[in-house]
Amino acid sequence: MAITSALVLYAVLWFLTFLIAIPIRLQTQGDVGEVVPGTHAGAPEHHQLRTKAKWTTLAAAVMWAILYWIITTGVITVRDFDWFNVMGPAPVLDGTGE
Repeated sequence: MAITSALVLYAVLWFLTFLIAIPIRLQTQGDVGEVVPGTHAGAPEHHQLRTKAKWTTLAAAVMWAILYWIITTGVITVRDFDWFNVMGPAPVLDGTGE
C-alpha cells in the first residue's frame, strides 16, 4: 500500500468515525433549557468536540491498523469480491515475474 493510499484510508476512517461520534452525548440548548433568542432549540450547547476528536483519532488509528494488516497481508483481496467471475482466472506466478 502506497503512503498516499494509507493516508486517504486514514482520513476517510477518521471523518466517518467523527461524523458518527458528533451526536453522542450532545446537549442542545433545548435540553439545557437556555435557548438564546434567534437560535434554534436544537443548536448545540455542550458539544465536547475536542474530546470527541481525540477519541475519533484513537478509534480511527485502531481501525486503520486492522485494515492495513488485512490489505497488506492479502487476507482479503479484490478477487474475493469477484462473485460473477468478471476478472477471469487469477494469473499464475512462476517466479520469473512473467
